[in-house]
Amino acid sequence: MVRMRDVAQLASVSVTTVSHVINKTRAVDPETRARVLDAIARTGYRKNSIALALAKGGTQSVGVALSALSNPYFAELVTAIEARVSELGSTLLLGETHEDAEREYDLVTKLLDRRVDGVVLAPTANGTDTALDALVRSGVPAVLVDRLVAPDRFDQVGSDNREPVATLVDHLVGHGHRRIGYVAGRSGLATSIERRQGYDDGLTRNGIAPDPALVVDGGSDGTLAGQAMRRLWELTSRPTAVITGNNYMTVGVLRHLEHAGIVVPDDLALCGFDDFEWAELMRSPLTAIAQDWTAIGTTAVGMLRDRLAEPDRPFETVRIPATLIVRRSCGCSG
Repeated sequence: MVRMRDVAQLASVSVTTVSHVINKTRAVDPETRARVLDAIARTGYRKNSIALALAKGGTQSVGVALSALSNPYFAELVTAIEARVSELGSTLLLGETHEDAEREYDLVTKLLDRRVDGVVLAPTANGTDTALDALVRSGVPAVLVDRLVAPDRFDQVGSDNREPVATLVDHLVGHGHRRIGYVAGRSGLATSIERRQGYDDGLTRNGIAPDPALVVDGGSDGTLAGQAMRRLWELTSRPTAVITGNNYMTVGVLRHLEHAGIVVPDDLALCGFDDFEWAELMRSPLTAIAQDWTAIGTTAVGMLRDRLAEPDRPFETVRIPATLIVRRSCGCSG
C-alpha cells in the first residue's frame, strides 16, 4: 500500500505538508502543492488506501466522546464527523460525557473495549488526564477537538479562540468603548482560558489598563452569566460594553438585560463568542464570532485517517479561523 510518507519523499516535502494538501487544512505554496499532487499521481496514492487502514482493526467504527448537552454546536460537529466517517465506510459510535471527568473516562474505556479504530474526543474541563492516559496506553489513534490540551500527545483541531476575542475588543474600541466587561466561561476549559487571553490581548493593544472588576465568571452557563451581568451593572463605574465567552452565556446575559430593562445597544453594547441561528432575529441583532464546526469535524476525521495511515507522523495542532459577524448590537448599522 502506498503511504503518505512515500508521497512526501517523492515530492521532497514533509508528511505534514502532504496532509495539508490532501485535507486542505492549511494554505500551501502553489508550487509545493503542484509537486505534491504530481507525486500523488505518480505513486497512485489514493484516499481509499487510508480508508483501508481505517478498517484494518476489523470493527470499522470510530468513537466520538463529547458533551452535546453543554454545547449545542457540537451537534454540527458530530454531523460533519459522521458524514466523513461514513464516506470512509465506517460507523460512528457517539457518547455523552456530561462535562464530567469520571463519565468521560468511563465512556472512553467503553469505546476502547468495543475496539473502535479511532476516537474523537472533546475533553472535559477538569481531570481529563485519566481519559487521555487511557487513550495513550491503548495505542488507538485519537484526535482532540475544540479543547486543545495535549499537543505533545495527540493530534488536535479547534477554532482560533484568542485572536477573535481580541478582535471583538478592537471592534468595541472602534465604537468609543473603553470600559469593556467580559463574562468568562467555565474555569479550566482550554477554550475559556484562550478567550480570556484574547480579551486581555485586545485591551493591551488598545492601551486599556485591565480592571479585574470588569471580568466576571459566567461558568459557561446561562443562569450564572445572568448573575454575572447583574454584578457588572451594579458596579459604581459600569461597563459600556460587554463580551460574552460563549452562546449559553450570551442568552443568560440577554435574559437579565431584558428583565432589568437595559436596552442593547442604547444602554449597553453587547457581542459574544459563538454565533447562533437566531442571533440576527433579535431586536438588536447580535455581533458575534462564528466558528466553522463543519471544517473542524471534517479536519478531525482527516487527521484521524492520516494517523491510522502513518502512526509515526508528528502530532499536529490545527486552528480553524473563526469569523466576525458584524450586526447591530454594538451600534453598527449593518
